[in-house]
Amino acid sequence: MSKIRTASQAAELVRDGAVIAVNSSSGLLCPDHVLAALGERFVQEGAPRGLTTIHPIAAGDMFGTPGVDHIAHSGMITKIIGGSYPSGPSNAEPPKIWQRILAEEVAAYNVPSGIVFDMLREGAAQRPGVLTKVGMETFADPALEGCAMNAAARATPIVKRVAFEGEDWLYFPALRPDVALIRATTADENGNLTFEDEGATLGAMEMALAAHNCGGIVIAQVRRIAAQGTLKPHDVKVPGILVDVIVEAPDQLQTTATPHDPAISGEVFRPLASFRAADFNPGKVIARRVAQELRSGWAVNIGFGISANVPRILIEEGLHGAVTWVIEQGAVGGVPLLDFKFGCASNAEAFVASPHQFCYFQAGGFDCSLLSFLEIDAEGSVNVSRLAATPHRTAGAGGFVDITARAKRIVFSGNFNAGAKMRIENGRLVIDREGKVAKIVPKVDQVSFSGRRAVAQGQEITYVTERCVLRLLPEGLTVTEIAPGVDLRRDVLDQAATSLRVAENLKEMDAALFRDTPMGLAL
Repeated sequence: MSKIRTASQAAELVRDGAVIAVNSSSGLLCPDHVLAALGERFVQEGAPRGLTTIHPIAAGDMFGTPGVDHIAHSGMITKIIGGSYPSGPSNAEPPKIWQRILAEEVAAYNVPSGIVFDMLREGAAQRPGVLTKVGMETFADPALEGCAMNAAARATPIVKRVAFEGEDWLYFPALRPDVALIRATTADENGNLTFEDEGATLGAMEMALAAHNCGGIVIAQVRRIAAQGTLKPHDVKVPGILVDVIVEAPDQLQTTATPHDPAISGEVFRPLASFRAADFNPGKVIARRVAQELRSGWAVNIGFGISANVPRILIEEGLHGAVTWVIEQGAVGGVPLLDFKFGCASNAEAFVASPHQFCYFQAGGFDCSLLSFLEIDAEGSVNVSRLAATPHRTAGAGGFVDITARAKRIVFSGNFNAGAKMRIENGRLVIDREGKVAKIVPKVDQVSFSGRRAVAQGQEITYVTERCVLRLLPEGLTVTEIAPGVDLRRDVLDQAATSLRVAENLKEMDAALFRDTPMGLAL
């Protein structure tokens, strides 16, 4: 019997109360056509209802790939487990899924992305669940919030602390999906899947295994269908024995607003000169100072925000290739991309499945991570996952907690406060107007990263802003460098909403950071 169906026919296979796992990262690999068909079926029939959806990384965004919003009708989803969520500008209308969450119509959980993949893997193997120390002393810990995003979720906890072999662990039960929605480039008639036009595979194989081994179905959206027996076995990333339904969608985007960029899928390599250098401004100064923390030969994880420009700093300085970039979606090497293409890389050396990449991160197998912050508190803890006033502005934690749990070194970056008007003039930072919202606070709104745990584990933690550099030392959060033109008392200590220590050997940040010419960076 043929596995080929239309999106509408595939949607008819999803029953009320089903648990659905979706393989996506914003627009990257999002099976948007099938999700749209599911939503259309609900509008027409009122079914399927009462779904639980699982998203290790967000399905869709606010910039042209609706993703989970297709199925965020009232009554359609009653529970959602997400590593991250669609996000966008605070002045835009919140995505429908956020509206359902805030209205308490959906029990919502923000579980670190790597742990979600672990929970699916345990379900696939018919094991009870995940024992991990990832997330301890953060919002994922039931001692704090236990991953719950609203009261509906708090009523049904998803994680607990348990004692095992004399130690405390976090225990997350296995996930057993009834349906896996995945996407690839090509399927042959037997359902074998290849990903030649894609920038990742994410967790396609793991999701397919979980659904199949738990008696569920696997629906694969693809750009094209080939005759059986015509795909090279080494190219097949998900075998047809796991795939039940194939949906052809010739116009599927490679990622949001990108029909197809062959450099993302490794079909061609872009010239380094084609990567636009960051404009010279205080943000670039931060990225340059972050780059000074790197060492040649390191494997370096990179996250969204100011630090995403650091690869371009290395290109500008003639140092591309001195470090190897690794991102949670799976690309190793190359140049991580920005904006709609974030999560993809051009000129990658390899694409690793996201669950394998997270295993690498959770154990601290890499050398350094470059990440952003929303808030830093007196203990050095960081909030990157929640803005209470505008929740949809942030995507949640994603892989942040997995990455930071045992990282040897972390460099957090961001502006010292929110809303300041600044410029660089004659090699000095000029602050024309201070921001009204402090980002260095007594206590962060949500603990995405525990400074206290980092000190106990001996992690090396640095925070880079446009006006100063801070280090997390056993004695506390300490200012170690200030920018030229900055007054320590007026511009730093008085602008923090909590006390800061000052290093006895306080230094001025490298003057070369503040000149609009290559700075002669040496790693």
